[in-house]
Amino acid sequence: WYQRRVREAVVSTQSTGKEKWDKLGAHKTATSGFTLGQAIACAVEFDNQHCGIYAGDWDSYKDFAAVFDPIIQEYHGISADAKHTSDMDFSKISGNVNPAAPVHSTRIRVGRSIDGFGLSPGITKEQRLGVGKLFKTASSN
Repeated sequence: WYQRRVREAVVSTQSTGKEKWDKLGAHKTATSGFTLGQAIACAVEFDNQHCGIYAGDWDSYKDFAAVFDPIIQEYHGISADAKHTSDMDFSKISGNVNPAAPVHSTRIRVGRSIDGFGLSPGITKEQRLGVGKLFKTASSN
């Protein structure tokens, strides 16, 4: 369903999709040189993708906001003026897992995001080597 929305938002011949493509189609992000065409490649190529739009770097969210924002808002059920806040203070967490709930395992999914480097879809070879060097330096200290 969201894949269809990506196509409607950008790829379709609807006037809004065409206007967005005409405005953003040739743009490349500063961090990775990622394009809107790369961001929507899965939605264009495959019919079995859950969403079909992926950011290549942090710039993708800003540079292609006209495409990303409405899809993100619809997917998460948030308004256009919603603000994300983070609070990493674990002392504010109260309560516990319901002891009656049969939790056998859990996982935490994390995505690597380092300022100045592309995300998985858009990271360049040079950036991958830079990440490796960064982690090598960090782990030797």
